[in-house]
Amino acid sequence: QQLHEAGIDVLVIDHHEAERVSEYACVINNQLCDYPTKSLSGVGMVYKFCSYIDTLLNVSYADEYLDLVSLGLIADMMDMRDFETKYFIEAGIEQIRNPYFKGMTIKNAFSLGENITPFGVAFYIAPYVNAVTRCGTVDEKTVLFESMLDHRAYEMIPSTKRGCKGQLEPRVEQACRMCANVKNRQDKGRDNSLAIIERIIKERELLNNKIIIVTLDSKLAIDKNLTGLVANKIANQYQRPTLILNESKQEDGSIIWEGSGRNYGQSDFSTFRNFLSSSDYFEYAEGHEGAFGVGIADSELEEFIAYSNEVLKDFDFTAKYYVDFEYDANLLTGEDILNIADFDNLWGKCVEEPYVLIKNIKVSASNISLLKGTTIKITLPNDITLIKFRTNEAEYNNLYSEMGCITLNVIGRFQRNSWNGRVTPQILIEDYEIVDKVEYYF
Repeated sequence: QQLHEAGIDVLVIDHHEAERVSEYACVINNQLCDYPTKSLSGVGMVYKFCSYIDTLLNVSYADEYLDLVSLGLIADMMDMRDFETKYFIEAGIEQIRNPYFKGMTIKNAFSLGENITPFGVAFYIAPYVNAVTRCGTVDEKTVLFESMLDHRAYEMIPSTKRGCKGQLEPRVEQACRMCANVKNRQDKGRDNSLAIIERIIKERELLNNKIIIVTLDSKLAIDKNLTGLVANKIANQYQRPTLILNESKQEDGSIIWEGSGRNYGQSDFSTFRNFLSSSDYFEYAEGHEGAFGVGIADSELEEFIAYSNEVLKDFDFTAKYYVDFEYDANLLTGEDILNIADFDNLWGKCVEEPYVLIKNIKVSASNISLLKGTTIKITLPNDITLIKFRTNEAEYNNLYSEMGCITLNVIGRFQRNSWNGRVTPQILIEDYEIVDKVEYYF
């Protein structure tokens, strides 16, 4: 309004839901009109705007940036069921030209595998951009974004690589390495904050509530750029919707708790943000349903906790897996696994990689091992392996029997395992249950 009244025209390109269109600006927003593709994020809307400018000027520049459009749509976790969104993602991945994007695919070639997929970009490229925009310094952000410009990416600049003082290196090479360093710094800050919050959850007995709400006063406050990451970790760890809130003192002396909300994705509680917003206790709850910013007055907090405990008292937040296929371990073949794994270019937001139930898996001392203390490996006939990452010796010991046999039902995902040019079928274990134990097995 102030800009408008000063005679300055304002153009807003956005994709978030809003109550109305501002009368003080020209607003381009796919949520506030009848445009059918609601899953285009900000980068998609900017692309549409640039495409229209192309038509006015009789040029064709916008399509040269489809790789960045693809990266942005994947990073913002847009619904891939919409044809237009899916098209932009696939078209962008097929023509990766951007110097930074291309550099990161080379740096992460082993993790990305033979074919670059939306799933691979979401795990091995997008988080690094996210880390710099959230936790990077101004200089680090400048290096990142200049490395995305064709005319700046390959300029030689002073190297920051250890042991290379006085040498020069391409800006894009520095950016790819720097992003990894910032991501490590972000992970360290997140893990330090997690340790504090896990202690608070235990001391305050917060698991007695249906929603985990962690309030942090000014002495314990964590970086606001980390609250969402921490909330996501806590939600998944305790299988409960979570709010991580820092203390914010107002000019009148009152306190508002502000931070991030994250939902637990495997539960049936799919409308966390709307639940908070419609309760009328919150100052705001803005963003996506499962990931959003939030604020609540201190005077309303205890009442909301009591309200949510009552309304959700019978709600079961435990993990629920909707499986697409079911196999008996004795009938499962490597070909079954590879046939499904071959569709990995399709998986993405709202087109989820299928969960598979495998029943009657026999585990004995001869076919289970613990790799590097953190990965359980179970070997089945026909070169089929089951892998569970981020585990520990205690969990391994629970599945290990010196003389006997343990029977498992496993929820997992089918994947190709490529090593030294050889492809073998692999099952990533998401969850499991022990259905039988035999003391002696022959």
